[in-house]
Amino acid sequence: MTDLADRLIAGGTLSDGEWRFLIEGDYDRQLLFAEADRVRRRYYGTDVYIRGLIEISNFCKRDCLYCGIRRSNGNADRYRLSVEEILSCCGQGYELGFRTFVLQGGEDSCHTTEWVGRTVSHIKEKYPDCAVTLSLGERPREDYEIWYQAGADRYLLRHETASCAHYEKLHPPGQTFLRRMECLRDLKQIGYQAGAGFMVGSPFQGTEELIADMRFLQEFQPHMVGIGPFIPHHDTPFAGYPQGPLTLTLTMVALTRLTLPKSLIPATTALGTIHPQGRELGLKAGANVVMPNLSPADVRGQYSLYDNKVCTGQEAAEGLAALRKSVSRAGYQIVEGRGDAL
Repeated sequence: MTDLADRLIAGGTLSDGEWRFLIEGDYDRQLLFAEADRVRRRYYGTDVYIRGLIEISNFCKRDCLYCGIRRSNGNADRYRLSVEEILSCCGQGYELGFRTFVLQGGEDSCHTTEWVGRTVSHIKEKYPDCAVTLSLGERPREDYEIWYQAGADRYLLRHETASCAHYEKLHPPGQTFLRRMECLRDLKQIGYQAGAGFMVGSPFQGTEELIADMRFLQEFQPHMVGIGPFIPHHDTPFAGYPQGPLTLTLTMVALTRLTLPKSLIPATTALGTIHPQGRELGLKAGANVVMPNLSPADVRGQYSLYDNKVCTGQEAAEGLAALRKSVSRAGYQIVEGRGDAL
């Protein structure tokens, strides 16, 4: 395992058989996690960056088969935040020490190019020392360019899977793998710190699909990678499928750290949802970002991408003191600042 890890860190390529061993082989996973932790400490020390997550809307025109806010879910209690509410969230976050705000939402048709650009501009004018990350799905390249010029620094767009055949099984006709890849290339070319990512344990996923994810990350070299377990939502076609395994998810986090030593990798809310210490375990496997929720408390439960999503306690901005303690117990420290990728 150590030899394969060293080759990954050095930017080398692995065979399918070697990837298969690292992903599903019979070896001590703690050795892998320790190696990933050693690499993250080489570049980032014990620093853990905090991002203030603001879920600005759960309206979405997409119909992804795994997502609780998909267009076809008539049971979803829809909402969208106003610019004033978003700025209020930023103000509260700034006082708590957040220096990155993440505006995340469904592909809401009411969020026009101009509205998003104006919102970003307002945030940057009021908090010039802060970074703004957008995660608003697939948009025309022109939209991405306008938002970048307005001051957006980063953009998160999970690729979900690097297998075209698998992508088609997770999405309805009209949502294509090629379009998702085109958007990711556009974001990187424009100059964003671009983020990709995938679900672990999603329906129809096997080791071959995970190998494809790792090969894509190695080729694309994103600045950020969001990895979390698949968790079913009761109002989706995948309601009956099992959630992604914890150990496999941590394995993919660790392999991503070895493949992209300087990347920003969040210990996701989904990890914290499937295990009480999921976030801490993610940090010990190579993650170096946490994203507490800054959204108004009365809408957090409505941004329901999957069942039982944790949106209170240490996952919420109000629980920042408790979060600092748990991160400290895991052997790391939360730091203020933008936390840009190296």
